Amino acid sequence: MQVKINIDGGSRGNPGPGAAAYVICSLDGKILAQEGYYLPHCTNNQAEYTALKLALIKAKELGATELFIQSDSQLLVKQYLGEYKIKHPDLAARMAYIRRLAAGVIIHIEHVLRHLNKAPDALANKAMDAKQSLGFNPIIHFPPEEPPQQPQAENTVNGVEVTPVVRQPAETPAPAPKEEPKPAAQAKPAKKTAAKKKPAPKKGPTQLDLFGDL
Repeated sequence: MQVKINIDGGSRGNPGPGAAAYVICSLDGKILAQEGYYLPHCTNNQAEYTALKLALIKAKELGATELFIQSDSQLLVKQYLGEYKIKHPDLAARMAYIRRLAAGVIIHIEHVLRHLNKAPDALANKAMDAKQSLGFNPIIHFPPEEPPQQPQAENTVNGVEVTPVVRQPAETPAPAPKEEPKPAAQAKPAKKTAAKKKPAPKKGPTQLDLFGDL
């Protein structure tokens, strides 16, 4: 079954009390369901995301298999199509849930100007004024949601927590024990060498003392 869906959401205060709204019609214009879902505290973006989530839940409940969705939130449409990144972790978790809901159905989503999206806007404002949800053929049973994701620690990479690597300083090998100096070998007493006697001068022939006493 093919259906046409218009969604809108808003917050008075951003954040503050708000509402998410959807209007589901058959292709010939017959309203199948519409609801303004009151949110006690939300931002504008959270309300817009909630509107898309509620519309998907109700459309699948009705048995729709192909959805033609219009929203005046360009951010929501671009983020759903993957043209804009989702930086806020809360919105990222909401989009992950929306994508799970969208499994099994064909979705066409487009951005339209506000004046072409008056029906869900009026319904969201009525819910904010009444401070309660209201509508026709509203959602009665919500599918269980995934448990809220824990905020990732700053040291989480690729979904896995990493810890700083503390490297131990390389062990310095203990210095080798100093060898005690070996006692010097006692010097052997030097052999006494006999002093060489100088040879006595050779006596020449005795000369007569010519001037001595006669």
